[in-house]
Amino acid sequence: MATTIPIPIPTILCPPPFHKPPVPMTLGEAPLYRLSDSTLHWVDPLISPPELHILPIHPLTGVPLGPSRTLQLSDSVSVFYFRKNVKGSYIWAYYAGIAYMDEETGKLEVLREIIGNMRMRKAVAFGLGGPPETYGKPRGRLWMYDPDGSLHQMFEGVVCGNGIDWSPDNKTFYLNDSVGQMVYAFDFDLEQGSISNQTTLVDFHGTEGEPDGMVVDTDGNLWIAVYGTNRVMVFDPSGKKIKELVFSGNRLTCPTWGGVNHDILFISSAKGGEGLDGKADEGGNMFNYKVMDGPKGKAEHEFAG
Repeated sequence: MATTIPIPIPTILCPPPFHKPPVPMTLGEAPLYRLSDSTLHWVDPLISPPELHILPIHPLTGVPLGPSRTLQLSDSVSVFYFRKNVKGSYIWAYYAGIAYMDEETGKLEVLREIIGNMRMRKAVAFGLGGPPETYGKPRGRLWMYDPDGSLHQMFEGVVCGNGIDWSPDNKTFYLNDSVGQMVYAFDFDLEQGSISNQTTLVDFHGTEGEPDGMVVDTDGNLWIAVYGTNRVMVFDPSGKKIKELVFSGNRLTCPTWGGVNHDILFISSAKGGEGLDGKADEGGNMFNYKVMDGPKGKAEHEFAG
């Protein structure tokens, strides 16, 4: 019988952090690039008070063009999107629910409070996961908030709902359950905004990492920040791992596409102690990786409300 020799997965060593805040972030999260003024936005929800950071970025190289602006927030925010029709305004998933926020003042306009002791993620669809003291119990839910103000529960039974994204044709919806260590795929009906036929795309059980934030490229590959490792892992639409990016921080949290050509991957991270292999850990800073060939990213969704 012939022996099948496994083909090594490409592993790419990536550059050190491209941006270091004066103090490493407790939990850098939810980076989002805005093309209109080439700025990168992200939050640190666990520092007191929580912070929003806005950094001017060169649209071709991803290099910072100046210092970041920091805005102190009135509540802990886990993720946000830009509002399509309102300049300088975000829709937020904050600790208790959903709100708009003004970029200049930091003022929250609460839209819906859902359950006060749970943590929300992502619009247009929001994944709701429990805080750390409830981890291990699948109480999290996935919500959809429509521009008309209606709220719909789409899925339940998540331990810690995290990264979400859609396939390029909008026919498949992906959801990461970080503490549950699963990546799920669903059929997605764009007209109805509904999901069905849940399947497990990637199972991280037996590994040291948790699937955290995620983005999809133009070929439908999933780029997943794996918390507890120093890697962004890339999986094809069938769930096969095809590439790994290696960074100098072992608590990577969330990637986003940016740059005028959507060819720069920006990654947030959380600070930690000693790094992997005994080397100094550079978590709590911002990383990037420029795609030189192959599929690139796609623009992030904006909220229509």
